[in-house]
Amino acid sequence: MAVALLWPAWSIGGALTAPGTDSTAARLAEWARFHGLGGVVSAMEQVQYQLDPPKVGGTLASAIPRDVATVVAVPDPRPTRNHRVVPTPIPPQAQPGLPNEGTWQTLVSLNGEPAIQAAFLRPDAQHTSYLVGVALLDQKLVRMVLHPGYQVPGGSGWSQPFEVPTAERDSLLATFNSGFTMVDANGGYWQDGKTAQPLRAGAASMVLYRDGHVDVVSWDGSPPGPDVAAVRQNLRLLVDNGTIASDVDSTTVTTWGKTIGNATFVWRTALGIRADGSLVFVVGNSMSVRTLATIVRDAGAVRAMELDINKSWTNFMTYAHPSAGVAVPTMLTPDAAPNPNRYLQPSTRDFVAVFPR
Repeated sequence: MAVALLWPAWSIGGALTAPGTDSTAARLAEWARFHGLGGVVSAMEQVQYQLDPPKVGGTLASAIPRDVATVVAVPDPRPTRNHRVVPTPIPPQAQPGLPNEGTWQTLVSLNGEPAIQAAFLRPDAQHTSYLVGVALLDQKLVRMVLHPGYQVPGGSGWSQPFEVPTAERDSLLATFNSGFTMVDANGGYWQDGKTAQPLRAGAASMVLYRDGHVDVVSWDGSPPGPDVAAVRQNLRLLVDNGTIASDVDSTTVTTWGKTIGNATFVWRTALGIRADGSLVFVVGNSMSVRTLATIVRDAGAVRAMELDINKSWTNFMTYAHPSAGVAVPTMLTPDAAPNPNRYLQPSTRDFVAVFPR
Protein backbone atom coordinates (compact mmCIF):
# COMPACT_ATOMS: atom_id res chain seq x y z
CA MET A 1 0.00 0.00 0.00
CA ALA A 2 2.84 2.37 0.81
CA VAL A 3 4.39 1.75 -2.58
CA ALA A 4 1.00 2.27 -4.28
CA LEU A 5 0.58 5.62 -2.53
CA LEU A 6 4.15 6.77 -3.07
CA TRP A 7 3.94 7.12 -6.86
CA PRO A 8 0.87 9.44 -7.01
CA ALA A 9 2.28 11.52 -4.15
CA TRP A 10 5.58 11.90 -6.03
CA SER A 11 3.79 12.60 -9.32
CA ILE A 12 1.43 15.20 -7.87
CA GLY A 13 4.30 16.80 -5.99
CA GLY A 14 6.18 17.16 -9.26
CA ALA A 15 3.17 18.82 -10.87
CA LEU A 16 2.77 21.28 -7.99
CA THR A 17 6.46 22.27 -7.98
CA ALA A 18 6.99 22.42 -11.76
CA PRO A 19 8.08 25.73 -13.32
CA GLY A 20 5.50 28.30 -14.30
CA THR A 21 2.74 30.38 -12.75
CA ASP A 22 -0.27 28.05 -13.07
CA SER A 23 -2.46 28.02 -9.96
CA THR A 24 -2.60 25.03 -7.64
CA ALA A 25 -6.13 24.23 -8.82
CA ALA A 26 -5.06 24.37 -12.47
CA ARG A 27 -2.03 22.16 -11.82
CA LEU A 28 -4.13 19.54 -10.01
CA ALA A 29 -6.80 19.58 -12.73
CA GLU A 30 -4.19 19.19 -15.47
CA TRP A 31 -2.46 16.38 -13.58
CA ALA A 32 -5.79 14.57 -13.28
CA ARG A 33 -6.63 15.03 -16.98
CA PHE A 34 -3.20 13.79 -18.05
CA HIS A 35 -3.64 10.69 -15.86
CA GLY A 36 -7.03 9.49 -17.05
CA LEU A 37 -9.16 11.35 -14.51
CA GLY A 38 -10.68 13.87 -16.91
CA GLY A 39 -14.17 12.63 -16.13
CA VAL A 40 -13.67 13.38 -12.45
CA VAL A 41 -12.44 16.90 -13.22
CA SER A 42 -15.40 17.55 -15.54
CA ALA A 43 -17.85 16.32 -12.89
CA MET A 44 -16.32 18.64 -10.30
CA GLU A 45 -16.48 21.54 -12.77
CA GLN A 46 -20.17 20.83 -13.37
CA VAL A 47 -20.88 20.95 -9.65
CA GLN A 48 -18.93 24.19 -9.32
CA TYR A 49 -20.81 25.72 -12.26
CA GLN A 50 -24.19 24.73 -10.81
CA LEU A 51 -23.30 26.22 -7.43
CA ASP A 52 -21.94 29.45 -8.91
CA PRO A 53 -23.34 30.07 -12.42
CA PRO A 54 -22.67 33.31 -14.28
CA LYS A 55 -24.83 36.19 -13.14
CA VAL A 56 -27.79 37.02 -15.36
CA GLY A 57 -28.59 40.71 -15.78
CA GLY A 58 -26.98 43.51 -13.83
CA THR A 59 -24.59 46.19 -14.95
CA LEU A 60 -20.85 46.48 -15.44
CA ALA A 61 -18.85 47.24 -12.33
CA SER A 62 -17.48 50.28 -14.19
CA ALA A 63 -17.95 51.95 -17.54
CA ILE A 64 -16.56 50.64 -20.81
CA PRO A 65 -12.77 51.20 -20.54
CA ARG A 66 -11.30 54.27 -22.21
CA ASP A 67 -7.73 55.49 -22.71
CA VAL A 68 -6.40 51.94 -22.48
CA ALA A 69 -3.11 52.47 -24.32
CA THR A 70 -0.39 50.49 -22.54
CA VAL A 71 2.48 50.67 -25.00
CA VAL A 72 3.77 53.57 -27.05
CA ALA A 73 6.84 52.11 -28.66
CA VAL A 74 10.07 54.02 -29.35
CA PRO A 75 9.56 55.93 -32.62
CA ASP A 76 10.77 54.15 -35.73
CA PRO A 77 13.31 56.28 -37.65
CA ARG A 78 11.65 55.25 -40.92
CA PRO A 79 8.87 57.47 -42.27
CA THR A 80 5.33 56.78 -41.19
CA ARG A 81 3.85 54.21 -43.53
CA ASN A 82 0.31 55.62 -43.40
CA HIS A 83 -1.67 52.41 -43.68
CA ARG A 84 -3.73 53.02 -40.57
CA VAL A 85 -6.61 50.58 -40.13
CA VAL A 86 -9.83 52.41 -39.26
CA PRO A 87 -12.20 49.53 -38.46
CA THR A 88 -15.95 49.72 -38.12
CA PRO A 89 -17.11 49.52 -34.48
CA ILE A 90 -18.34 46.15 -33.25
CA PRO A 91 -22.16 46.22 -32.88
CA PRO A 92 -23.16 45.98 -29.19
CA GLN A 93 -24.55 42.55 -28.35
CA ALA A 94 -26.86 44.03 -25.68
CA GLN A 95 -29.20 46.94 -26.36
CA PRO A 96 -29.15 49.78 -25.77
CA GLY A 97 -25.41 50.03 -26.25
CA LEU A 98 -23.31 51.77 -23.62
CA PRO A 99 -21.11 54.79 -24.37
CA ASN A 100 -17.95 53.63 -26.22
CA GLU A 101 -19.18 50.02 -26.35
CA GLY A 102 -17.62 48.25 -29.33
CA THR A 103 -15.56 51.26 -30.43
CA TRP A 104 -11.87 50.80 -31.22
CA GLN A 105 -9.10 52.60 -29.38
CA THR A 106 -5.33 52.34 -29.63
CA LEU A 107 -3.75 49.82 -27.28
CA VAL A 108 -0.22 49.69 -28.75
CA SER A 109 1.25 52.38 -30.98
CA LEU A 110 4.25 51.99 -33.29
CA ASN A 111 5.70 55.09 -34.90
CA GLY A 112 2.46 56.94 -34.29
CA GLU A 113 0.32 54.24 -35.88
CA PRO A 114 -2.07 51.87 -34.03
CA ALA A 115 -0.41 48.46 -34.21
CA ILE A 116 -2.87 46.89 -31.76
CA GLN A 117 -6.33 48.29 -31.09
CA ALA A 118 -8.90 47.20 -28.53
CA ALA A 119 -12.67 47.27 -28.19
CA PHE A 120 -14.84 46.26 -25.25
CA LEU A 121 -18.44 45.09 -25.08
CA ARG A 122 -20.84 42.99 -23.06
CA PRO A 123 -21.13 39.40 -24.31
CA ASP A 124 -24.91 39.25 -24.85
CA ALA A 125 -28.25 40.58 -23.68
CA GLN A 126 -28.33 38.18 -20.71
CA HIS A 127 -24.90 38.52 -19.13
CA THR A 128 -24.75 42.29 -18.97
CA SER A 129 -22.40 42.56 -15.99
CA TYR A 130 -19.48 40.94 -17.85
CA LEU A 131 -16.93 42.49 -20.18
CA VAL A 132 -15.40 40.98 -23.32
CA GLY A 133 -12.19 42.35 -24.79
CA VAL A 134 -11.34 42.27 -28.50
CA ALA A 135 -7.84 43.00 -29.81
CA LEU A 136 -7.15 43.96 -33.42
CA LEU A 137 -3.59 43.36 -34.64
CA ASP A 138 -2.29 45.10 -37.76
CA GLN A 139 -0.06 42.52 -39.41
CA LYS A 140 1.63 45.20 -41.50
CA LEU A 141 3.10 46.49 -38.24
CA VAL A 142 3.50 43.41 -36.04
CA ARG A 143 4.78 39.86 -36.39
CA MET A 144 3.96 36.71 -34.44
CA VAL A 145 6.01 33.81 -33.03
CA LEU A 146 4.56 30.55 -31.67
CA HIS A 147 6.20 29.25 -28.49
CA PRO A 148 5.57 25.66 -27.35
CA GLY A 149 4.69 24.80 -23.76
CA TYR A 150 6.65 22.22 -21.83
CA GLN A 151 3.44 20.20 -21.26
CA VAL A 152 1.44 21.26 -24.34
CA PRO A 153 2.60 20.14 -26.81
CA GLY A 154 5.43 18.97 -24.53
CA GLY A 155 8.63 17.23 -25.49
CA SER A 156 12.02 18.74 -26.27
CA GLY A 157 14.07 19.85 -29.24
CA TRP A 158 11.78 22.71 -30.28
CA SER A 159 13.14 25.67 -32.23
CA GLN A 160 11.52 28.14 -29.80
CA PRO A 161 11.79 28.19 -25.98
CA PHE A 162 8.95 27.66 -23.52
CA GLU A 163 8.99 31.36 -22.56
CA VAL A 164 9.77 34.73 -24.11
CA PRO A 165 13.57 34.88 -23.80
CA THR A 166 15.09 37.78 -21.90
CA ALA A 167 16.93 39.02 -24.98
CA GLU A 168 13.60 39.60 -26.80
CA ARG A 169 11.60 41.21 -23.99
CA ASP A 170 12.56 44.79 -24.85
CA SER A 171 10.58 44.47 -28.08
CA LEU A 172 7.74 42.30 -26.76
CA LEU A 173 4.38 43.96 -27.45
CA ALA A 174 1.80 41.32 -26.54
CA THR A 175 1.10 37.64 -25.93
CA PHE A 176 -2.01 35.51 -26.16
CA ASN A 177 -3.03 31.93 -25.40
CA SER A 178 -3.12 29.12 -27.94
CA GLY A 179 -5.41 26.06 -28.07
CA PHE A 180 -6.49 22.99 -26.11
CA THR A 181 -4.25 20.21 -24.88
CA MET A 182 -3.30 17.97 -27.77
CA VAL A 183 -5.54 15.12 -26.61
CA ASP A 184 -8.57 17.46 -26.83
CA ALA A 185 -7.61 19.64 -29.82
CA ASN A 186 -8.70 17.12 -32.48
CA GLY A 187 -5.77 18.36 -34.50
CA GLY A 188 -2.03 18.58 -34.65
CA TYR A 189 1.02 20.68 -33.82
CA TRP A 190 3.94 21.18 -36.22
CA GLN A 191 6.82 23.65 -35.86
CA ASP A 192 10.00 24.04 -37.93
CA GLY A 193 9.92 20.45 -39.17
CA LYS A 194 9.09 18.86 -35.78
CA THR A 195 5.71 17.21 -35.20
CA ALA A 196 4.12 16.79 -31.77
CA GLN A 197 0.82 15.54 -33.18
CA PRO A 198 0.08 14.89 -36.87
CA LEU A 199 -1.77 17.64 -38.71
CA ARG A 200 -5.36 16.77 -39.60
CA ALA A 201 -7.04 17.73 -42.86
CA GLY A 202 -10.09 19.90 -42.20
CA ALA A 203 -8.92 21.09 -38.78
CA ALA A 204 -9.03 24.77 -37.89
CA SER A 205 -5.42 25.89 -38.12
CA MET A 206 -3.43 28.89 -36.92
CA VAL A 207 -0.67 29.04 -39.52
CA LEU A 208 2.40 31.10 -38.66
CA TYR A 209 4.67 32.01 -41.57
CA ARG A 210 8.39 32.69 -41.53
CA ASP A 211 7.81 36.36 -42.28
CA GLY A 212 5.81 36.61 -39.03
CA HIS A 213 2.27 36.86 -40.37
CA VAL A 214 -0.56 34.54 -39.31
CA ASP A 215 -3.52 33.08 -41.16
CA VAL A 216 -6.51 31.08 -39.90
CA VAL A 217 -7.58 28.35 -42.30
CA SER A 218 -9.10 24.91 -42.62
CA TRP A 219 -6.04 22.72 -43.24
CA ASP A 220 -6.03 21.20 -46.73
CA GLY A 221 -4.06 18.11 -45.76
CA SER A 222 -0.86 18.95 -47.60
CA PRO A 223 2.53 19.13 -45.83
CA PRO A 224 3.56 22.61 -44.61
CA GLY A 225 5.40 24.59 -47.28
CA PRO A 226 8.89 26.07 -46.91
CA ASP A 227 7.41 29.47 -46.00
CA VAL A 228 5.52 28.02 -42.99
CA ALA A 229 7.11 28.23 -39.53
CA ALA A 230 4.38 26.55 -37.48
CA VAL A 231 0.86 25.14 -37.61
CA ARG A 232 -1.29 24.90 -34.48
CA GLN A 233 -4.66 23.17 -34.93
CA ASN A 234 -7.72 23.27 -32.70
CA LEU A 235 -11.14 21.77 -33.51
CA ARG A 236 -12.73 23.05 -36.75
CA LEU A 237 -13.43 26.55 -38.03
CA LEU A 238 -15.83 28.53 -35.89
CA VAL A 239 -16.43 31.03 -38.70
CA ASP A 240 -15.79 30.38 -42.38
CA ASN A 241 -16.38 32.83 -45.23
CA GLY A 242 -18.00 35.16 -42.71
CA THR A 243 -20.58 32.54 -41.70
CA ILE A 244 -20.87 30.96 -38.24
CA ALA A 245 -20.47 27.15 -38.18
CA SER A 246 -23.81 25.37 -38.56
CA ASP A 247 -23.10 23.18 -35.51
CA VAL A 248 -22.19 26.09 -33.23
CA ASP A 249 -24.81 24.94 -30.72
CA SER A 250 -23.60 21.33 -30.66
CA THR A 251 -23.35 19.84 -27.19
CA THR A 252 -21.04 17.03 -28.30
CA VAL A 253 -17.94 17.59 -26.17
CA THR A 254 -15.53 16.84 -29.00
CA THR A 255 -16.99 19.65 -31.12
CA TRP A 256 -16.14 22.77 -29.09
CA GLY A 257 -14.63 21.51 -25.83
CA LYS A 258 -15.44 19.67 -22.64
CA THR A 259 -16.33 22.67 -20.50
CA ILE A 260 -19.23 21.77 -18.21
CA GLY A 261 -21.07 19.75 -20.80
CA ASN A 262 -20.22 22.31 -23.52
CA ALA A 263 -23.49 24.26 -23.37
CA THR A 264 -22.35 26.86 -20.87
CA PHE A 265 -21.20 30.43 -20.49
CA VAL A 266 -17.54 30.47 -19.48
CA TRP A 267 -14.21 32.11 -20.32
CA ARG A 268 -13.43 31.56 -24.01
CA THR A 269 -11.04 32.87 -26.64
CA ALA A 270 -11.03 32.96 -30.43
CA LEU A 271 -8.66 34.10 -33.19
CA GLY A 272 -9.90 35.33 -36.56
CA ILE A 273 -8.53 36.81 -39.77
CA ARG A 274 -10.21 39.79 -41.43
CA ALA A 275 -10.44 40.45 -45.16
CA ASP A 276 -7.81 43.19 -44.82
CA GLY A 277 -5.32 40.71 -43.30
CA SER A 278 -5.54 41.98 -39.73
CA LEU A 279 -6.16 39.59 -36.84
CA VAL A 280 -8.86 39.75 -34.17
CA PHE A 281 -8.54 38.02 -30.80
CA VAL A 282 -11.58 37.74 -28.51
CA VAL A 283 -11.35 37.00 -24.78
CA GLY A 284 -13.87 37.22 -21.99
CA ASN A 285 -16.06 35.59 -19.39
CA SER A 286 -19.61 34.26 -19.65
CA MET A 287 -19.56 33.35 -23.34
CA SER A 288 -21.15 30.39 -25.06
CA VAL A 289 -19.67 29.07 -28.30
CA ARG A 290 -22.34 30.98 -30.21
CA THR A 291 -21.58 34.17 -28.28
CA LEU A 292 -17.90 33.79 -29.11
CA ALA A 293 -18.60 33.11 -32.79
CA THR A 294 -20.96 36.08 -33.07
CA ILE A 295 -18.51 38.53 -31.55
CA VAL A 296 -15.49 37.41 -33.59
CA ARG A 297 -17.59 37.54 -36.77
CA ASP A 298 -19.00 40.96 -35.90
CA ALA A 299 -15.42 42.14 -35.31
CA GLY A 300 -14.83 41.46 -39.01
CA ALA A 301 -13.39 37.94 -39.08
CA VAL A 302 -14.01 36.05 -42.30
CA ARG A 303 -12.44 32.92 -40.80
CA ALA A 304 -12.03 32.19 -37.11
CA MET A 305 -11.20 29.38 -34.71
CA GLU A 306 -11.86 28.81 -31.04
CA LEU A 307 -8.65 28.66 -29.02
CA ASP A 308 -8.52 27.77 -25.33
CA ILE A 309 -11.35 28.04 -22.81
CA ASN A 310 -11.72 28.31 -19.01
CA LYS A 311 -10.33 31.03 -16.79
CA SER A 312 -6.99 29.37 -16.09
CA TRP A 313 -5.92 29.44 -19.75
CA THR A 314 -7.51 32.46 -21.48
CA ASN A 315 -5.56 35.70 -21.76
CA PHE A 316 -4.36 38.57 -23.91
CA MET A 317 -1.75 40.87 -22.42
CA THR A 318 0.39 43.78 -23.55
CA TYR A 319 3.77 44.85 -22.16
CA ALA A 320 5.33 48.13 -21.06
CA HIS A 321 9.13 48.50 -20.81
CA PRO A 322 10.15 50.77 -17.92
CA SER A 323 13.81 49.72 -18.24
CA ALA A 324 16.06 47.55 -20.39
CA GLY A 325 15.21 43.87 -20.23
CA VAL A 326 12.05 44.48 -18.21
CA ALA A 327 8.58 43.69 -19.59
CA VAL A 328 5.59 44.61 -17.41
CA PRO A 329 2.36 42.89 -18.50
CA THR A 330 -1.18 44.27 -18.46
CA MET A 331 -4.22 42.09 -19.08
CA LEU A 332 -6.67 43.23 -21.75
CA THR A 333 -9.56 42.51 -19.40
CA PRO A 334 -8.93 43.33 -15.72
CA ASP A 335 -10.81 40.27 -14.45
CA ALA A 336 -8.63 37.76 -16.32
CA ALA A 337 -7.42 35.05 -13.92
CA PRO A 338 -4.03 33.73 -15.14
CA ASN A 339 -0.86 35.20 -13.70
CA PRO A 340 0.12 37.98 -16.16
CA ASN A 341 3.78 36.90 -15.93
CA ARG A 342 3.04 33.39 -17.16
CA TYR A 343 4.91 33.75 -20.47
CA LEU A 344 7.96 35.42 -18.93
CA GLN A 345 8.90 32.07 -17.40
CA PRO A 346 8.46 28.51 -18.67
CA SER A 347 4.84 28.04 -19.72
CA THR A 348 2.98 24.76 -19.47
CA ARG A 349 1.01 25.56 -22.64
CA ASP A 350 1.95 27.00 -26.01
CA PHE A 351 1.32 30.68 -26.72
CA VAL A 352 1.88 33.39 -29.32
CA ALA A 353 4.24 36.34 -28.79
CA VAL A 354 3.81 39.59 -30.73
CA PHE A 355 6.71 41.85 -31.78
CA PRO A 356 7.17 44.90 -34.02
CA ARG A 357 7.66 44.00 -37.66
